[in-house]
Amino acid sequence: MKAKGNVFKYGDNVDTDVIIPARYLNVSTPEALASHCMEDIDKDFVNKVKQGDIIVANKNFGCGSSREHAPIAIKASGISCVIAETFARIFFRNAINIGLPILECPEAAAKIQAEDELEIDFGTGTIQNITRNESYQAEPFPPFMQELIAAGGLVERARKKLGV
Repeated sequence: MKAKGNVFKYGDNVDTDVIIPARYLNVSTPEALASHCMEDIDKDFVNKVKQGDIIVANKNFGCGSSREHAPIAIKASGISCVIAETFARIFFRNAINIGLPILECPEAAAKIQAEDELEIDFGTGTIQNITRNESYQAEPFPPFMQELIAAGGLVERARKKLGV
C-alpha cells in the first residue's frame, strides 16, 4: 500500500477539538465531519485539501478527548496518512480502527515542510520527500495492521472476514 500527496504541516499538541470542533459532533456522516476538519487551526484546510494529501505534525498529535470523530474527519477529508513525531495513544488506536494510516517518525516530522510532496510505502515504512530529495524511515505496521488499514478499518475487516 502506498500514498502520495502534498503536506499540511502542524506543530505540537494538535488536539481533537481543533481537528473536529465539538460544536460539530452532532453531525453523523463522515462527509459532514470532513467539511469542518481542522477549521479551528487552519480555516483554509477544507478548501485546499486534495485526495491523497498528507498531514505532518510534531509531538502528541490527536491529544484531548477520545472521540473517533477526529480520525474519521481526517480520513473523509481525503488525507491518505498522518505522520507525527508522536501520537496520543487513543487517537493512534482510533485511527487504526477506522483505517486511517498513521506513522510515527521524529525525523520526518522535523524535516518535512508545508507543501512538500511525499510518497509513502506503508509496507516498508519509507517516506520519500520528493520536494527535498530526502528519505525518512518510519517503523512499518505489522502485516495484520496493514491488512486492517487496507480493509478500511476494523469494522470493514470484520465484515469481509464474515462475508457480510
